[in-house]
Amino acid sequence: MTTAELQQATKALAALFSCFPQSALTDVEMQLRGYLGAVRDAELSDLQAAIQRFVRGEVRSGNAQFCPSSAQLCIEVRERKVMRELLARRGSGLGSSPPQSWGEVARRGRDGEGDALREVKAG
Repeated sequence: MTTAELQQATKALAALFSCFPQSALTDVEMQLRGYLGAVRDAELSDLQAAIQRFVRGEVRSGNAQFCPSSAQLCIEVRERKVMRELLARRGSGLGSSPPQSWGEVARRGRDGEGDALREVKAG
């Protein structure tokens, strides 16, 4: 992330922390550093989308009463990246074509081509 993106990521994370109860003993600055370190290689848009999903209670694996751990946030950020890439491929016509037969469906499943789509539907 660029410096400007890191500033925006910091604001997004601060908003996330403010939406969930925090312990009085929490060192917010250290917490923020830890989360930023965990997501530093992510796209800002994926991070913002993941945070928005946690705040809205749309993440099934998260506990809606508590702030997600940095690991939970990273998992959701990766899922947002997969979704963004799938939508980009679909929009550009570069995605795989629909299967022409049941044999092709079985082959795609066996070869792992449908894994990302199955994860999206299951998530």
